[in-house]
Amino acid sequence: MTSTLEDPAPEVGSFRRGAVSPAKGALRMRWRVAARLARRQVRRTALSSILIAVLVMLPIAAMTGYAIVAMSMVPSAQERATAELGRMEAWLAVTGVPGEGFWQAPTEPQWYGYATDAGFTSDAPPLGDPLSLLPAGTEALRLAERTVRVETPAGVTTMRATSGESWDPRFAGKFDVRDGRVPAARDEVMVTPAALDRLGIRIGDEVRLSADDRTLTVTGTLDAAELGDDVPALFLAESADFGGEARWYLPELVLDWPDVQTLNDDGVVALSRTVLLDPPVIDPTEVQGSYDAYAGQIWSIVMLLATAGLFAAYVVVMLAGAAFAVAGRRQQRSLAVAASVGATAGDLRRTVLLQGTLLGLVGGIAGLVLGVGAAILTVTLTSDGSATQYWGFHVPWPLLAAILVFSVLVGTASAAAPAHTVARSDTLAALRGARRPQRPTASRPVWGSVLLVLGIALTLGSSFTILAVDATDIPWDSPLRTIPPFGVVAGPIIVQVGILLSGRWLLWTTSRMMSPLGLAARLASRDAAANSSRTVPAFAAIAATVFLAVFAVGQGAMQSSASARDWFYQAPIGSMAVTFYSGDTGQAPDPLDGTEARAAADAGLELAETAGASATAVVAQQLEPWWYPNVEEIGGGENRVIAVLPERHLLDPTVSQSFTGNGQSPSNPLSVIAPDELETALGVRLSPAQLDAYRDGAAVAADPRYVTSGTIRVSAWSARDVYEGRTPDNVWMRTENTPDLADPVWERRLEAITVDAPLQPTLIAVSPDTAEDLGISAQPTMVIASFDDPVPTDTRDRVQAQSELLSTPEWIVAPSFEEGPPSDAVWIAPILIAVTTLVLGASSVALSLARVERRPDDATLSAVGGTRGLRRRIGFWQGLLIAGFGTVAGTAAGILPPVGFAIQSRGTLQLDDVPWLLLGLLAVALPLGIAAASWLVPPRRPDLTRRTVIA
Repeated sequence: MTSTLEDPAPEVGSFRRGAVSPAKGALRMRWRVAARLARRQVRRTALSSILIAVLVMLPIAAMTGYAIVAMSMVPSAQERATAELGRMEAWLAVTGVPGEGFWQAPTEPQWYGYATDAGFTSDAPPLGDPLSLLPAGTEALRLAERTVRVETPAGVTTMRATSGESWDPRFAGKFDVRDGRVPAARDEVMVTPAALDRLGIRIGDEVRLSADDRTLTVTGTLDAAELGDDVPALFLAESADFGGEARWYLPELVLDWPDVQTLNDDGVVALSRTVLLDPPVIDPTEVQGSYDAYAGQIWSIVMLLATAGLFAAYVVVMLAGAAFAVAGRRQQRSLAVAASVGATAGDLRRTVLLQGTLLGLVGGIAGLVLGVGAAILTVTLTSDGSATQYWGFHVPWPLLAAILVFSVLVGTASAAAPAHTVARSDTLAALRGARRPQRPTASRPVWGSVLLVLGIALTLGSSFTILAVDATDIPWDSPLRTIPPFGVVAGPIIVQVGILLSGRWLLWTTSRMMSPLGLAARLASRDAAANSSRTVPAFAAIAATVFLAVFAVGQGAMQSSASARDWFYQAPIGSMAVTFYSGDTGQAPDPLDGTEARAAADAGLELAETAGASATAVVAQQLEPWWYPNVEEIGGGENRVIAVLPERHLLDPTVSQSFTGNGQSPSNPLSVIAPDELETALGVRLSPAQLDAYRDGAAVAADPRYVTSGTIRVSAWSARDVYEGRTPDNVWMRTENTPDLADPVWERRLEAITVDAPLQPTLIAVSPDTAEDLGISAQPTMVIASFDDPVPTDTRDRVQAQSELLSTPEWIVAPSFEEGPPSDAVWIAPILIAVTTLVLGASSVALSLARVERRPDDATLSAVGGTRGLRRRIGFWQGLLIAGFGTVAGTAAGILPPVGFAIQSRGTLQLDDVPWLLLGLLAVALPLGIAAASWLVPPRRPDLTRRTVIA
């Protein structure tokens, strides 16, 4: 007879479909109970749960906002087709020459080239009219773009102009009529709304083109998809003599990829709607580089999100893990009760892990919502009105789903270590409420020490490997060249892992060292060591943040200083330099002759007046002889006067960086400047005695290397000798392969006036009278203008526009304002602000958790006579310990990569350029400030009814 208390054993094959085995059912029940306990514990520890959810939410919101904004700047094929073609089927443009293997990328006509084996040397002209390649009767609309000069109430400005029927309805989406009517005659024009504001006119008024001396009547306004709301532009009727870059738009003719390739054979590129919406799969050898702008943009976004996500995950796991450690210890008694009624270690582990999963999910959802809102706000506030800045509000659902999964994984990972600790806890001890300090194990300090040494060795070893490999003939694609740079960066990361593994032992050692500093220091350090699961993650997060900041600041400072050492100052800082050159766009344009150079200098002086200059200077130099096509055309009586460097300053060809020209012409260092313009040209003040000596024939030297015994050697050679390289060039020492030096026509010594004005175009200056005495034939090459006050942006824009108006087909004037090398503060300040914010946040989380967990200890201290001041001092030492550990460790690890890159740069990057004082303040002053803030925040009044007994 079968007992009714026992289930009969099922027969094989008797389970129904969907039935669950007893083992699986029990496991499912355990998961259900663990999930219920996790939800209850999350509600019970509301404050720590909110903290953890917020820690997860913030990076998720940032990642979500970035993903949406970035993807909104990436067009879909249909959006791009509308913005570039409207309702047209394709556009054509002549870019190459026929019969030379010309090719283009299918959807990126600007990505083109010639076959590598074509040996492109053809002088054949490009095709004149691409419509000749299309079937007879094909309809096409020609649009051409260029810049035109338009008269304004205040003068003349430049605007973008389009010639052709831009208002054709088939351009809808690319060009849209906004107001008024379309032009019906050649003397009518449409404009953008911004052009009306810029010119101060209305529909029906006239626009005057200064260069063409034409007056056009405005009939309406037109919106262009690729132009912002504040961009003025004109849309004129088609004109054959308009010039500019032309495109032919095809309203009806459909072009597939073979058709486009056929056009490529004749040097014509095409953007086809058919190809754009359904791009072909191409052979990389057919289109070199296999250029795909869409895939490249998506890949960049994903890579940036992944990089930022890894760093955010590390910081969040550390800080949220510390919060979970505190919450886990506060749950020990309730979880011990569950263990006492049958919950296994796996059940306890699942309970804590599910808390992390739940809070990761909650924080992720909140972050997604906040990120979407931030993205909407960002797009709304930063949009310039064009259809090509933000193509639409693109929500990348797959990316957002991945970000949400990422947030759940981060929340779960944050609870992993506390879950492991809770699962190993002693149930009876937890029920009694006993709390014993954690002891550091031997293995972690050993492994931590090993990783510390390994990381430092890897960084330095990789640096010296790079240095050694550079002196060999090892191929550039060899792993010996490509792998070591990664070691320079990976080494410090390993150092940080070593510090993290050794954190508990370091805290324990520190607590013993701080014991003699007083009761507050002893209690604070022992609390940190006893609760290392809370303390170590906090300073690890701080260390990771400081590591990145120190790395960026150190490396950036060295690179900025290296750039500053090679910076070419076109003029004294704060001045404007106006250079002029030939308007010939050929490969070897002819230089300006004397008449053209003087006219260009007058235009430069006019620009200086437009900019409101307080003083101007015209710099003149000798014409270089190698502009002559051959030596036979050089006049026999032409000489070139050179200020010659002493022999000891000539370059050794085997040593690089021995002389830095910085854009100067060391081989032609003489400039001719009027005495009353000399101070403006050099940006220095000269005494009356120095100016008198300059007028009397002395030379001013901005580079003291030209001066020997207070004089400068000036020699003359024939232009033919200079052309043939038979003169010293002040740069390279002569070798056996160079022509023999010719004898100078004459030599003289000029009294030298040395000034401190390095790294600018003028090396040696002489007055016009001295130049005439020396037989120097010089012509203007530059105009320099100085100002009493900084030049505002609108004035600079006006000068730039005016330069285009003053330029001619023969010569072009190019103004530029000299600001000097970029200031480090531009990028150092944001980095320091960001790292300070992150360190303050991490420290606040850690110190807040410490105060919450220390409440029973505060009650005990108060019960035995501990004062409020003692508890304040404990907060001070805890802040100093946590933040100090993090900043010092991060600074020590962060400086290793700059040291490595400085070693392998062979002197280009110098460690002296690292702002050591700033990094020292970051490592010392920031922890002191955090400790002071912790001391200023008063501790809560202790609850004496909950004090624990001191064993």
